[in-house]
Amino acid sequence: MVNILFSARDGLWDDYRGPLTQALAEFGVNADLRASGFAPGEVDYIVFAPNGPVADFTPYIRTRAVLGLWAGVEDIVHNQTLTQPLARMVDPGLATGMAEWVSGHILRYHLGLDADILNTGSEWAPRVPSLARERTVGFLGLGALGSACAAMLVGLGFQVAAWSRRPRKMDGIDTYSGDKGLRSVLGRADFLVLLLPLTRRTECVINARTLARIKPGAVLLNPGRGGLIDEGALLAALDSGRVSRATLDVFGTEPLPADHRFWTHPNVTVTPHIASATRPETAARVISENVRRGEAGLPFVNLVDRDQGY
Repeated sequence: MVNILFSARDGLWDDYRGPLTQALAEFGVNADLRASGFAPGEVDYIVFAPNGPVADFTPYIRTRAVLGLWAGVEDIVHNQTLTQPLARMVDPGLATGMAEWVSGHILRYHLGLDADILNTGSEWAPRVPSLARERTVGFLGLGALGSACAAMLVGLGFQVAAWSRRPRKMDGIDTYSGDKGLRSVLGRADFLVLLLPLTRRTECVINARTLARIKPGAVLLNPGRGGLIDEGALLAALDSGRVSRATLDVFGTEPLPADHRFWTHPNVTVTPHIASATRPETAARVISENVRRGEAGLPFVNLVDRDQGY
């Protein structure tokens, strides 16, 4: 019997209990799955979100791995009590949801849909939208989520350029790395999408200096991490027109305070951290696969590199 503790915010246990129970059985894991009731020394695996009750991992001396429910790990990776292997969530449902959100908002701006949706004055104003092949979508970040989004946009006909910290290759995409590569993507992108992990290296990667290098009139989308943006610098770039529009899904403080200027800025769209979500049915299978691997003595998948921060 494998003892699995579910540690996340109130309400998620009801969503995950059924899918996890079913997936563990399908993967051949004989599990005792609970949200409470274990002594720490009895727990073999922790299914974990940082908003749950477990914050000190020291007593969990038997725990073989901490299996995250979130793609981002910046809230846990530097916890000094966490000595167990940590796996982040790489969920196909999450990746598909992110690709659909990013593609939808880019198509909104590419096709100029607001001109029609917000046209309440009976103004007949025909226009000829550009074709996708005439526009470049730039990505900062080409991990699991960035790759899924980039592939969908290539399929829609856009030119895609992507920057990552380490060199990567992907069919149909111009890939860049290093400082020179970052400047190239910033200068090319009609639409810039932020999907980097939040680390000490990437915090405020969008700042006054990088915004000065962005293609004039570019549109910025941030479904990644709020800390990637210097909010004051972005507001200044929006006010000057250097950035023409921004759709922001994540913020340094969430919920976004009611008096924050993003709410009222005419060129900002705020969405409430909904770009993508971990879905219990697909996430349960990712978790169950890692438990199966742990029990079989196989390497865990999606392990976090503590030194890199993701």
